[in-house]
Amino acid sequence: MDNTTRLQKILVDSPVGVVLPAISMLNLPNWWLAGGAIRNTVWKSLFGNECQLIINDFDIAFFDALGDREQELTAKATLTAQFPNYKFDVKNQASFARWRAGSRLYNSTEDGVSDWLHTATAVGVRLDERGQWQFFTPYGLDDLFDGIIRPAPAHLHNPNAESKAASFLQKCPCLRLA
Repeated sequence: MDNTTRLQKILVDSPVGVVLPAISMLNLPNWWLAGGAIRNTVWKSLFGNECQLIINDFDIAFFDALGDREQELTAKATLTAQFPNYKFDVKNQASFARWRAGSRLYNSTEDGVSDWLHTATAVGVRLDERGQWQFFTPYGLDDLFDGIIRPAPAHLHNPNAESKAASFLQKCPCLRLA
């Protein structure tokens, strides 16, 4: 079984699989569900009770050069109304750098997700218009499935990446630093 099939098999029967169709219905342009919800679901599946990482929120990235903050807030409110027990973080990668100090401008959703702190966090999933799973894995899936915490290339010496890595290790000691 290839890694994307393996990833889908883990995610389909998790909260990710539950919220993915609702996110798809928002019709956000070039969206991906990425980040900790995927990473933590996989690591919890692989390492079981030894891993105390949970889904804190669902990070939804999209790209709309003409979009505004209201678009993000509306999407978040819609999802929160459907799933009141979950938190959602919806961010337009086209405008992210305008309000997030220190961020660079992105030219696509994929550009933004590729710039996330760790390789195992820069993994995106979505459903296409036919409900088929799609994957965005700029650094592959080996680190995710091997439990390796590796900073993405732009964050090799970033103290935030190091701090996050330490918090992952506290909650999931089975993980390894690259």
